[in-house]
Amino acid sequence: MHTEKEVQVPETSSNTHIEFEHVYKSYDNESNVVRDLNLKIEENEFLTLLGPSGSGKTTCLMLLAGFEPISSGSIKIHGQPIQDILPHKRNIGMVFQNYALFPHMSVGKNLEFPLEVRGVSKSRRVESVERALDLVQLSGFENRKPSQLSGGQQQRVAIARALVYEPSIVLMDEPLGALDRRLREEMQYEIRRLHQQLDVTMIYVTHDQQEAMVLSDRVAVFQDGLVQQIATPETLYEEPGRVFVSSFIGDNNVLYGVVKKIEDNEICHVDLDGDNRVQALAVTHHNPGDEVWLTIRPERVSIRPEKDTYTNDFPAIVNDVVFMGDHLRLNVTTCGVRDFIVKIPNIVGHGGVLPGDEIRIGWAALDCRAIAREINLEQKEIATNEKTYIP
Repeated sequence: MHTEKEVQVPETSSNTHIEFEHVYKSYDNESNVVRDLNLKIEENEFLTLLGPSGSGKTTCLMLLAGFEPISSGSIKIHGQPIQDILPHKRNIGMVFQNYALFPHMSVGKNLEFPLEVRGVSKSRRVESVERALDLVQLSGFENRKPSQLSGGQQQRVAIARALVYEPSIVLMDEPLGALDRRLREEMQYEIRRLHQQLDVTMIYVTHDQQEAMVLSDRVAVFQDGLVQQIATPETLYEEPGRVFVSSFIGDNNVLYGVVKKIEDNEICHVDLDGDNRVQALAVTHHNPGDEVWLTIRPERVSIRPEKDTYTNDFPAIVNDVVFMGDHLRLNVTTCGVRDFIVKIPNIVGHGGVLPGDEIRIGWAALDCRAIAREINLEQKEIATNEKTYIP
């Protein structure tokens, strides 16, 4: 049951702002939308919850905001459990995808509303509204109605409303989903600027991996209610711990093989189906005989390499060439796999490679990642947890 308590900020040297401890969420007492979530978020950190639809990321936001009760576990702010604290007492600002602005109110009144709910005086409300609109570069828009604003301006107002009472935490649920690509990119850098300018912890939900890369200090990748990996954008891209992460963060080619030997420098020699052997960097622990996934980023693959340039050098047949502006996207067959993708810079025109060409491709061992093949274990874990409700 919620109470009128407020979150207290303790005098402590700990930088942990928010902590999820063994949090589960079920809507039907049978399956869990969020399963055993353990997550620490640092003071003033920008954390993005990234994953496909239905992976549990928005539910985590709702649990933290207090709009949904947790089924078990605990959520703490500054070490204080918040399950019994009313949403408006948690000092959290919220930005939704659909803006959630009151259409009959002016911009100024929309921003004043959360201050009125908190009993702020009229003079302080006016000052706070002016300050919030200045932050999002909308000074002078106080008297306009939402219908008189563009989509990008309405989203700025929604962000200003979340910041107007100076919360210590701001939650954003797919806030740019309704904007076109150009506006999305502009607003990404605007949100990044605001975070750098303010002393605030931001938690952002999106299914757009590029958005997560641009904005985040760290990214938590969700799948089926579980955090598959949490790390900086660079680490997720360069050292994915699971094949789902490697495929969800950017484009990746995935090959299947068996480890034959491992060198002291953690280079694995992996046999694919047929006579092909690939050398790859082990990013998870392996032993000879283990089944592994190999992942290779398309931009790390070269075409027509000089002899002995790469330890991994294979013949390929070009199936298709797609002009992408700054690069060409080649679909080739190699190593017994069709639909292997290669990206090459558009520096010599697209006539250099044509469908049907027989070429050679290559990549460095350090650009190829060997990841433990856990799919059977993961499917078993998912099946078990979906049938188990943790009260």
